[in-house]
Amino acid sequence: MVDPPAYTPPYDRALCAALARTGAEVELITTRFPYGPVPGADGYEVSELFYPRAARLAPEARGRRALRMVEHLPGMLRLRRRAGRADLVHLQWLAAPALDRLLLPARPRVLTVHDPPPAAGAPLAAQRALFERMDALIAHSEAGAERLRGLVADPARVHRIPHGVFEHLGHQSGERPLPPELAAVEGPVVLCFGLVRPYKGTDVLLKAFREVEGAELWIVGMPRMALDPLERLAARCRATVRFVPRFITDPEIPAYFRRAEIVVLPYREIEQSGVLYTALAFARPIVATDVGGFGEVARETGALRLVPPADPEALAGALTDLLRDAAAREELARAGTAAAGGIYSWDAVAERTLAVYRTLVRG
Repeated sequence: MVDPPAYTPPYDRALCAALARTGAEVELITTRFPYGPVPGADGYEVSELFYPRAARLAPEARGRRALRMVEHLPGMLRLRRRAGRADLVHLQWLAAPALDRLLLPARPRVLTVHDPPPAAGAPLAAQRALFERMDALIAHSEAGAERLRGLVADPARVHRIPHGVFEHLGHQSGERPLPPELAAVEGPVVLCFGLVRPYKGTDVLLKAFREVEGAELWIVGMPRMALDPLERLAARCRATVRFVPRFITDPEIPAYFRRAEIVVLPYREIEQSGVLYTALAFARPIVATDVGGFGEVARETGALRLVPPADPEALAGALTDLLRDAAAREELARAGTAAAGGIYSWDAVAERTLAVYRTLVRG
């Protein structure tokens, strides 16, 4: 399992652990995650072959990005040597796709395309060239899989395997409580969690929240955009809006989700979101925009209340209705619990992934 830049440690490690529970021998090749603790290696090996010097620097350290570029090629060469003993190589991310596709190990190759084009930012021709170097491609939604099938010569190489629910977050040792100023809050809380980026629609949510009463809105996560415009929108809301503008580590996450009456995902566009699968793990009622794979999850589980993207009025209406209807919230929560133990469990995801592996190895 390969994630050179460590973009998705919770996903990588949950999948590795589930595969290991089936009896597979799994090694995760990655780099050190700079923002906080990650799940321990449960039944599999971890080798931090990439960016050994850059990983020792703080995430925002000057020169870190340039050092990673220098260290990337040696990391890929180490990967080629290490993969010589493997039956199969499963790539989660590639930091330099145009270069990396020429350096991939000569083993059956699987790539999980977490953000299928055209949503991804790389040029389409470069992505197609990368995809054709793979023996199998995995997307998390059927819509994403269909987009991939239209880009490759052999559509049979594309598989839809759902994202798993992050249930491990609810079973950590050393969980941390909410900060005192948040723990003292009384009344319902609507939680918007994760990195703050323009495509996530936080501005739409704040416009919607002007019409919402009887609950606080918490916007929790590291900003990847200027917060000033969002803070100005927040000042116009009737209810209290609180920002927690920093990276939230795994031991802190449970307290935020357990406190939330509703988790809201107001994205303008997305394929899938780890926040969705965290909310499902904690059986939180979810309001989400009907983008990417969210609609498929809603239809398969009944655990989401969907609204159109970029529609503050519809979003405000859905939030208000759920805040007033405890029975509806409980119904969504029950559906989330069922989903977490069913098709979105990591054991189910691992079985479907192994089916792809077996076909390639036997072939």
